[in-house]
Amino acid sequence: MTTEFVSGDIVQCAWAGKQLKGIYITERDGMAVIKLGSGYNIGVPPQACTFMERPAQALAKVHEVSQDKNLPTLSIVSTGGTIASRNDYRTGSVTSQFNAGDILVAIPELAAIANYRAIPLATILSENMTPAIWQQLARAVHAEIRNGAKGIIVTHGTDTMAYSAAALSFMLDTPVPIVFVGSQRSADRPSSDTAMNAICAAAAATSDLGEVTVVMHATTNDDTCAIHRGTRVRKMHTSRRDAFQSIGAEPVGSVDYISRKVTLTNDAVKRGTHTLALHDQLDPHCALIQFFPGMFPDILKAYEGYHGLVIAGTGLGHTSTALIPGLKRLVENGTLIVMTSQCMDGRVCDRVYDTGRDLMAAGVIEGGDMLPEVALVKLMWVLGNEKDKAKAAALMQENLKGECTRRSSHGL
Repeated sequence: MTTEFVSGDIVQCAWAGKQLKGIYITERDGMAVIKLGSGYNIGVPPQACTFMERPAQALAKVHEVSQDKNLPTLSIVSTGGTIASRNDYRTGSVTSQFNAGDILVAIPELAAIANYRAIPLATILSENMTPAIWQQLARAVHAEIRNGAKGIIVTHGTDTMAYSAAALSFMLDTPVPIVFVGSQRSADRPSSDTAMNAICAAAAATSDLGEVTVVMHATTNDDTCAIHRGTRVRKMHTSRRDAFQSIGAEPVGSVDYISRKVTLTNDAVKRGTHTLALHDQLDPHCALIQFFPGMFPDILKAYEGYHGLVIAGTGLGHTSTALIPGLKRLVENGTLIVMTSQCMDGRVCDRVYDTGRDLMAAGVIEGGDMLPEVALVKLMWVLGNEKDKAKAAALMQENLKGECTRRSSHGL
């Protein structure tokens, strides 16, 4: 190698017996990282690469996409994640996009749906999301709606997006759609779902919705996105594009990708149903634990002093009898404990077996058919807004934002 490569150089590399052309990104661990035309990266020894050309900086410039002020205004609140990124054609890598111009350049089809303004709230991996950022997000969304936004798009990493959607469901009464959207595969991959998800999210955000939802691929095909209620959705696969599913309920609508047509169910909350209100108090001193066979009762000592605890129990909502005395002590010391189930469908019913009745006698309350992670977020919200434990317990069993139903879709 006679030329020192810089990011963006076009190179030809010998790899697996083939001569491959690509873009030099960087050197890592002694290997040159090369982005191929397919969108995938490979690592090869630098000496296997031959310099071909260095594109002029002007080639990296893109034309701005104009906005139609006659279209409805949507606010895009970015928290980070794969979807809040674009290809950098100088380096061949993926970079964050922080303004509406960047977003429209990356996905120009959005310009035909709405007029946009962008709010870069955070740039984090979704596993670093916290209740404090949920509060900032709820306040930012509230401010945008007060400022005239006809709908909100929240870009978010997929791993904890369901938690955040549930949090905003409880923290905001909204007259307009609040649509969470993410991407399972980044914009530099041929199978990326970034553009389709964003376009469907924009269509949903201009629709007749009036609640917090998650919009993602409904199937592995590029045809339809599902609109999931923010308190009934879960990520069910690590990498599939249709990873998000409504649990214990049907999606509240769908978006046809080609026509941009939004179809809502009768169960969907409609635009204008609620008056805008912000309830942003949270109690972060809550936890979620999953029971497992052989679980040592001493584990519960780690949760002494917690204000709330959600248990994902077995079946109808059980733990071993060995844990019941420790749970009773936590309740007596002021911890509100809610029982949920590890099962995907059905509801907790602790009146069927002796163990369940003993748990209820110890002060553990039933969580109905709430998803464990939704119950955790709701518990934070309830305890942040209601200090009376009896009233808080009653609120945990009340359906506030579609998080629990009187009867599950399957069985009990």
